[in-house]
Amino acid sequence: MQTSSKQIKSALISVYHKDQLETIVRLLNTHGVAIYSTGGTLKFIKDMGISATAVESSTGFPEILGGRVKTLHPNIFGGILARRDNPEDIQQLEQHQIGTIDLVIVDLYPFEETLRTSTDEAEIIEKIDIGGISLIRATAKNFNDTLIVSDRDQYAEFIELLGKKKGFTDLEDRQLFAAKAFMTSSHYDTAIFNYFNKKGALPVFKQSFNASKTLRYGENPHQKGTFFGELGEVFDILHGKELSYNNLVDVDASLNLIAEFTEPTFAIIKHTNSCGLASRETLKEAYLAAFACDTSSAFGGVLACNRLVEADTAAEINTLFFEVIIAPDYTPEALEILKQKKNRIVLKLNKKSDNKTMYKSLLNGVLLQDVDWSTEKKGDFNSVTTVKPSTEQLSDLEFAIKAVKHLKSNGIALVKNRQLIGMGCGQTSRVDALESAIKKAAAFGFDTNGAVMASEAFFPFPDCVSLAYQAGIKAIAQPGGSIKDKESIDEANKNGQAMVLTGARHFKH
Repeated sequence: MQTSSKQIKSALISVYHKDQLETIVRLLNTHGVAIYSTGGTLKFIKDMGISATAVESSTGFPEILGGRVKTLHPNIFGGILARRDNPEDIQQLEQHQIGTIDLVIVDLYPFEETLRTSTDEAEIIEKIDIGGISLIRATAKNFNDTLIVSDRDQYAEFIELLGKKKGFTDLEDRQLFAAKAFMTSSHYDTAIFNYFNKKGALPVFKQSFNASKTLRYGENPHQKGTFFGELGEVFDILHGKELSYNNLVDVDASLNLIAEFTEPTFAIIKHTNSCGLASRETLKEAYLAAFACDTSSAFGGVLACNRLVEADTAAEINTLFFEVIIAPDYTPEALEILKQKKNRIVLKLNKKSDNKTMYKSLLNGVLLQDVDWSTEKKGDFNSVTTVKPSTEQLSDLEFAIKAVKHLKSNGIALVKNRQLIGMGCGQTSRVDALESAIKKAAAFGFDTNGAVMASEAFFPFPDCVSLAYQAGIKAIAQPGGSIKDKESIDEANKNGQAMVLTGARHFKH
């Protein structure tokens, strides 16, 4: 009866990255493992003073095509795939004088890294690994007898295994490394597929994330939550407790909103909606104006800005209880102030989002769409009323469109002097959203007389225009496209309001 424990007697090593490889090779040599290798890896091992056999000595065939073909040979794959408990397999190995291979250590050409640093197609194509991926799949398939180390990230774990089990492996070990191998190969193939399908000619959804972080819980404590991806590419965590599921959702919303602005701007986000938003000449002034928008909802929110945070701004922020702040950077003095609260999360932005698509799971599949990077400016406006918006109103309308675009539908944003003074969002009726915005503005001491209004979708009836007029709102931006646009325009003309059509809807669900 075949035993689960297997001694490693022979190993094939062919790697691109050689970090920690010396430790592995010396351990294998200590356990008397016969080593086969190729190219640069073979030289690396021999330079250590350790004996290794060139693969071509086993295959009787040299590397060809500039190294494109090295290990693709029956003498190699037969030695890997032979089932040790299958008499016919063993008989064929003996017939063809093929030795068994118990361990394969191989990594793959850095395809994804090359994609990030090069646009040269020839260079990218050359980083598509053929022999390595074949070795990985073959060894993983025969996990009953062979062990595969398929990535340099697994070296440390394998070193520990070698030391602990003194050159032997159990079935459980081989199964685990096989699972990791198929994770490596599937991730690699997904990256290659998406490169070739970058124009979307094939309507196929394939995404792969190897990196993951288990969260304390999901949206609620009874739900499990995990983030898949490299958070470190987006921001550094400078201080505070671990980010929660809801923190990450709000950080994403805040970054998407703040990316709309070039002037010093502060945003305060609660449940993905902005409860405070303002642009000013200085960041401190922007924060104070944003906080004034809704001093109640700001409690426990996520703060985002687009400038270096200095000590005077940090001192103002420090008086508020909030969960997270994210900024391009902080002065040392500002950072010390913000670190005064142990659990407060302080993030330093590394990279703005450049995602072109977004997706979410629902029903029994996935919805995919382009990211809504469209934001209409005054040059896109179609002024449709007798009264035209003033220069100041045009500036505020641009601001209002940026604000309302990031509110849950139905959404309304009221703006005055580059400050969100009232917002209504997530309402089932646009009138309800406007009434909510007007009520909120009044609750925090704002005079809506002379303000502007933006709606993320068209007005199906003129009732919102009439209600806005009663609140003193003088200029309106909306996409247009309703069969009753003329009724809304006529209402605005009757009231002496300015109205512009943007031609772009920004539903957000």
